Amino acid sequence: MILRSVDAVMAEQRAASFKTRSIKASAKLAGLRLALSMIDLTTLEGKDSPEKVRGLCQKAVRPDPTRADLPSVAAVCVYPTMIKVACDNLATIGGSHVKVAAVATGFPSGQFPLAVRIADTEQAVRDGADEIDMVISRGAFLSGRYDEVAEEIREFKNVCNASGSLGGKPHVHLKVILETGELETYDNARRASDLAIEALLADGGEGPAGTGFIKTSTGKVVPAATMPVTLVMLEAIRDCYLATGKMIGMKPAGGIRTAKESLHYLVMLKETLGDKWLNPDWFRFGASTLANDVLRQIAWLETGKYAARYDFSES
Repeated sequence: MILRSVDAVMAEQRAASFKTRSIKASAKLAGLRLALSMIDLTTLEGKDSPEKVRGLCQKAVRPDPTRADLPSVAAVCVYPTMIKVACDNLATIGGSHVKVAAVATGFPSGQFPLAVRIADTEQAVRDGADEIDMVISRGAFLSGRYDEVAEEIREFKNVCNASGSLGGKPHVHLKVILETGELETYDNARRASDLAIEALLADGGEGPAGTGFIKTSTGKVVPAATMPVTLVMLEAIRDCYLATGKMIGMKPAGGIRTAKESLHYLVMLKETLGDKWLNPDWFRFGASTLANDVLRQIAWLETGKYAARYDFSES
């Protein structure tokens, strides 16, 4: 792995420049619909219940119950204990096209023995998860034990690739959470991105689970997703694609709350990686509150009137 340093000033200036793009109303509306389709609608709280997850699934399939023309979100993201609830409910309401993502591997700390984290992931796969959002061992990474971190990612990728033999779905994707807020520097974010990408491609990237994603954050640490750190990660993905022709997905998560922000991220995505990544197969927003603001902005663009907050259910 080549160690690349990041010019922090330039990264922040370039990230800020994406906020200055002028977007026409028609393009803005298309961008908002695209952003809605890229959301992983998330509930990761200790008070989560089957009833809350069923409500989340309803909103995922039909973000605005009054409109059938708007896209569903990409996925619902839940704790492993709620996978079966989500899968069963989505099947019942005709939402099988919405993925079920599970935060396994000792989320959010990752401070569990490896055998426990692997068993956690295997059970999540057996319960029907379409995607596994794993956390790396930040302590190991910051201690310089890079080979250990990479080997753990490969272990979890192997579980995803073996999902069919475990009784799960045949194509379980892996998202590797770096928790960039704890990595402290852009250099570390770049190094962790390169390490995760290399581990995801260890089998050539052609396994049943595809290549996978890298993800900024658990949403439990501040700062979570920021545009500069997301840019650093996108550039790692770009360099991988230029060198190997392999695509890696990207998921900024945590702290992205407004439609305006989502458009800034989509501009950055397009200008850094290009049109191939402008779909939910390769880019996601990890969010619990973003969907409603996107819906309000769509309503305003179409009618000239702002919807009230209470017009849309909380996810």
